[in-house]
Amino acid sequence: MTIVIAFHGSGYRTFKDFYPQKVLADWRDAFPNLVSYGRFVELMPWSFMALVGFLNTCCFGEVTGISFIDSTSVAVCHLKRAKVHKTFKGLAG
Repeated sequence: MTIVIAFHGSGYRTFKDFYPQKVLADWRDAFPNLVSYGRFVELMPWSFMALVGFLNTCCFGEVTGISFIDSTSVAVCHLKRAKVHKTFKGLAG
């Protein structure tokens, strides 16, 4: 879980580069039982629920009941097809 979180803050573009270049090369002392890249990728789904639990308890701020939504418009389709587009019929103008 620590390695996955560190990857997201590392600046590496792919985990395939991050694991051998950073973790295996520099962090072997901190993680004495490191496995190969392929095995780590196989084990990553097992850390998902622990990661969700960690994020829910430690990383979210206090819920105040106030939420902000970005109101930037999203282009759904080309203007020529806007009249026949039925996805948001009755919901959006």
